[in-house]
Amino acid sequence: MSLDPQPLAPALEAAEAAGWTVLGLDLDGVRGKAGLMRRCGGALRLPEWVGGNWDALADALRDLSWLPVAGGGGGGRLVAVTSWRGYAGARPGEWEILVEILEEAVDFWRGQEGEPPLVVLLAEAGPGPEAEAGPADGAPPRTPRLKRRRG
Repeated sequence: MSLDPQPLAPALEAAEAAGWTVLGLDLDGVRGKAGLMRRCGGALRLPEWVGGNWDALADALRDLSWLPVAGGGGGGRLVAVTSWRGYAGARPGEWEILVEILEEAVDFWRGQEGEPPLVVLLAEAGPGPEAEAGPADGAPPRTPRLKRRRG
């Protein structure tokens, strides 16, 4: 997961040019877990078996057989999470769980030799030139990692 502020559009363009699958997860207007799960389902093209719970989302992000790499080549998968501050502010506990799930998925794919990587960028705005990746000043504090999630 990227934590350094940087323009989003060049990163998305570079990833696509390198043959990566690029997905956008826009959290604008999401204020609760049910809305987040619906948004994840559509934006990430999650399979139907992924229900509205944290463990299913985590499992899906460790499987990714349902999400082919663009062009079938050796590229990776990039997820750009945009407009996340509203959700993080409204539901800081849920935001921490989502961040944990994303971090664990990135770590998992980093450790899979010969498999395409998964990269997640956090950005405040959409993929336009004004977008910046990274955490906001005053973003909710981190919580300890959880072994299993509920619900």
